[in-house]
Amino acid sequence: MKVMVGVDDSPFSRAAIDYVKNGTWPKGTEFLVVSACPPIWIGPGEAASPGPIAELIRQQEQYHKETAESAARTLSDAGLKAKATEVLGDPRSTLVETARRENADLLVVGSHGRSGVAKILLGSVASHVVSHAPCSVLVVRRPA
Repeated sequence: MKVMVGVDDSPFSRAAIDYVKNGTWPKGTEFLVVSACPPIWIGPGEAASPGPIAELIRQQEQYHKETAESAARTLSDAGLKAKATEVLGDPRSTLVETARRENADLLVVGSHGRSGVAKILLGSVASHVVSHAPCSVLVVRRPA
């Protein structure tokens, strides 16, 4: 079985990692922890400063790489076979695309639990993934 876990550095992702860490999985299950690095939108004023923008992009990519590696290490320390990767792009689409490319059997994500206007304005990675993923999706809610 191949399980993909989408993470960011939030309590909701930590709840998803804890759920996976404490779960019972078939022997030989492999875990791929993915952190999606969204694009940085550059305005006309920033276009004249390519050096600082390139450094900001490098730092953001490193942050997402470290986020995925830390979560994968948590799973490995629990005895699970886990590896990490960072992907570039909007988390909604890149998680779906990565699950398709990796032939994931299950995609696990945390949920912020937003509703109403907040969900409309901020979007919902979990809702998009549930609607578009090529595999089953497990949405983990953080305990109250």
